[in-house]
Amino acid sequence: MPSLLVAIFVVELVVQLVNSIGAATINSLIWRAVTSLPVPIAQEFADQRKKQKEYLAVRRELQATSSQDQFAKWAKLRRQHDKLLEGLEKKKTALDASRAKFDSYLTTARLISTRGVQWFLPFWYSKEPIFWLPYGWFPYYVEWFASFPRAPIGSVSIVVWQWACTGMITLIIETVVAAYGLAATVGEKAQKQAVPAGTAKVGDAGETTKSR
Repeated sequence: MPSLLVAIFVVELVVQLVNSIGAATINSLIWRAVTSLPVPIAQEFADQRKKQKEYLAVRRELQATSSQDQFAKWAKLRRQHDKLLEGLEKKKTALDASRAKFDSYLTTARLISTRGVQWFLPFWYSKEPIFWLPYGWFPYYVEWFASFPRAPIGSVSIVVWQWACTGMITLIIETVVAAYGLAATVGEKAQKQAVPAGTAKVGDAGETTKSR
């Protein structure tokens, strides 16, 4: 079943990528993408930024105004300051609630489309062979294990194929991460050890001498 074979591989790849990148990071990236679109929530963020600029301008003017020498102006600015601050706090509370609801919906959708599918497919297709092993190439116990739990003997079951995909993808991701980390470490050491030719050295007496 080529389509099922590919579907299992894709699901396992997505699950491992989510585990490696992090659900919170993915949620933040999607949230930023959504708020950059022409949708009502993006307009609310634009209004909040506009009010923040207005609030900061009033705050700076309030701090530059003397409450004794310019009391009338100071009192007016103070009222504007407090009103803007109250409005910003309410807006922030509403936007935080919208973000929490968005994260909840996104997490539910991600779990259903990844973990749900990851558990459902092996349950529903447990008796279906993903592909057949070459006849007579493997001993019986290998064929039995490959068909675990309920696929026909001599075939590879969806569960075993899922295990194989998970192990292979995990190994590749760990290898890539390790190689990247090693390359970054070597690059940092090379930069620290690199000394440009002709760099001046400071002697003990405070005089500068050219390196030889």
